[in-house]
Amino acid sequence: MVLLFPEDFIAPNRVRLVGRRLAHAREVHRATLGDSLRVGRLNGKMGRGVVTRLDGEALELDLLLDQEPPPKLSLTLILALPRPKVLNRALAAATSLGVHRIVLINAWKVEKSYWKSPRLSDENLLQQRVLGLEQAKDTILPELSLARLFRTFVEDDLPRLMKDSLPLLAHPGGPELCPRGISGPVTLAIGPEGGWVDAELKSFQGLGFRPVDLGPRILRVETALAALVGRIC
Repeated sequence: MVLLFPEDFIAPNRVRLVGRRLAHAREVHRATLGDSLRVGRLNGKMGRGVVTRLDGEALELDLLLDQEPPPKLSLTLILALPRPKVLNRALAAATSLGVHRIVLINAWKVEKSYWKSPRLSDENLLQQRVLGLEQAKDTILPELSLARLFRTFVEDDLPRLMKDSLPLLAHPGGPELCPRGISGPVTLAIGPEGGWVDAELKSFQGLGFRPVDLGPRILRVETALAALVGRIC
């Protein structure tokens, strides 16, 4: 899907696109004048856009936005900050899967240098979620926040975020398998590669989190994320 931003609009029902989306329309969609492309307005409705101009400078579309985006999952994801090269994939995947809220959190096994990565720039964090929305044909950005201080987040913010949800803590060797097909809201915490340390486990369990795992195999963060969301939802 082609995702549209407020600055793209040159009239109430017309947009002009350049750059990456222009190249995508020409090279991937192989669009021509008169073609209809699936489009959606960021945090708004979806529909179709008819190509009225397509050249080396711009793509222009006449729009009909008359469809609601797919519903979000009732899922808050607490994710220990992954390695920078994994962060992009994890954010795009969580967004594509329909996660409602994402919190990137610090943990003992998260390298301090990760927090200095340019991939934590506002521009990149938005771009990866946009790519996830385009992939999934969705328009609603998941909420995203960063929690650099583990204890402050767990003590001050997490009780509010997890209220009225089932809190699950993904950790290798957990006493039970992750449950399947949960009907209500869920708060899911996924640790860094290597898992949570004992003190972190106790902090989560003190709030009522249930430690769960996916069996004997140790998975990469982005693989565990997809597997866990698939089981839960």
